[in-house]
Amino acid sequence: MGRILALDFGKKRTGVAVTDPLQIIASGLATVETKQLLIFLKEYISKEEVDIFVVGLPKQMNNQPSESEHFIQPFIKKLKNTFPNIPIEREDERFTSKLAFQAMINSGMKKKQRQNKATIDEISATLILQSFLNRK
Repeated sequence: MGRILALDFGKKRTGVAVTDPLQIIASGLATVETKQLLIFLKEYISKEEVDIFVVGLPKQMNNQPSESEHFIQPFIKKLKNTFPNIPIEREDERFTSKLAFQAMINSGMKKKQRQNKATIDEISATLILQSFLNRK
């Protein structure tokens, strides 16, 4: 059984989270410059088996796709072309950034550490993945 890999896709940075091989626990893996994301994924998949990609689905409060979906769709096409044998699922990502920030506060992170947007992206990817696992 391979891992499930989740992405909190952003124009500049993308948070990446992954499950354990038994697909039980979601953990943050990295935050990657979006320009380097496919290179990062190729390298990771050369070392680890991945069964599913989960890509965050940004929605507005009225359930309509947010504007950032326009940036995500071309990436998903590239992802499908690069890894045609790995299915792609989508998971609602509303509130993940706010939940990530709150999790940082609750864990006792200092203000300076909480200002690191890369950390928020990685935690957001983990929340997207955990939401997917809970729904599965």
